[in-house]
Amino acid sequence: MSRIGKKPIGVPAGVTANVEGQTVTAKGPKGELKVVLDDEVSVAMGEDGITVSPRDESKVARSKWGMSRTIVQNIMTGVSDGFSKNLEISGVGYRAAMQGKNLQLALGFSHDVVYEVPEGITVATPKPTEISVTGIDKQLVGQVAAEIRKYRGPEPYKGKGVRYANETIFRKEGKKK
Repeated sequence: MSRIGKKPIGVPAGVTANVEGQTVTAKGPKGELKVVLDDEVSVAMGEDGITVSPRDESKVARSKWGMSRTIVQNIMTGVSDGFSKNLEISGVGYRAAMQGKNLQLALGFSHDVVYEVPEGITVATPKPTEISVTGIDKQLVGQVAAEIRKYRGPEPYKGKGVRYANETIFRKEGKKK
């Protein structure tokens, strides 16, 4: 039994949820999201919220049960509160700046890296060494943050590069004479 899957999904205040077949739609103050769930699970709207259950007791259906419930929970949280990821840049001369709708990164290359921000995502640079990625789709926010980090990931000797705000880098000692 899935401990996560058994819990009903509460609909936050200010959010309207609609279930039609395998499609769950949520509309809230931040926007509107829609997800089509797998045929192995069934979804229903009840008085205590939205419930997700497996269609049968097969291993495939039970394995998709908890994941499907989490996806529905994420769209409810996204349209009411939104999601954000914070990145930090460390290194001499490394910086980030918004240039219109694009993010311009100086990461020690011979050229500046220009990242085109996808639709539905907001990128802000409160400081030249901080990047904040926000949006209502949790998967898209994480994907954008991972793509920005991929340009120059943190290296283990000096810690230079782009890293998540809560990420710890295992440092290496380097050569000894």
